[in-house]
Amino acid sequence: MASNSLSSSSSWTAKENKLFEKALAKYDKDTADRWQNVARAVGKTEEEVKRHYQILVEDLKHIESGNVPFPNYRSGRNKR
Repeated sequence: MASNSLSSSSSWTAKENKLFEKALAKYDKDTADRWQNVARAVGKTEEEVKRHYQILVEDLKHIESGNVPFPNYRSGRNKR
């Protein structure tokens, strides 16, 4: 499944993922040397952040196409 692909590319911590998200917001697609800046912000190589981004894009495609099922959350009323 798509969510497992993120962890299989290389080891990314929750902190690194948050830094990655912030760096993507700061350095958009029109930023010169975007991937170099993102890599520096995260502490990864340019190749690692590019690959991580590609996996993110693929995951989003799966979600938007409806190929990822919604979680089956239980309501609070059914707790024992």
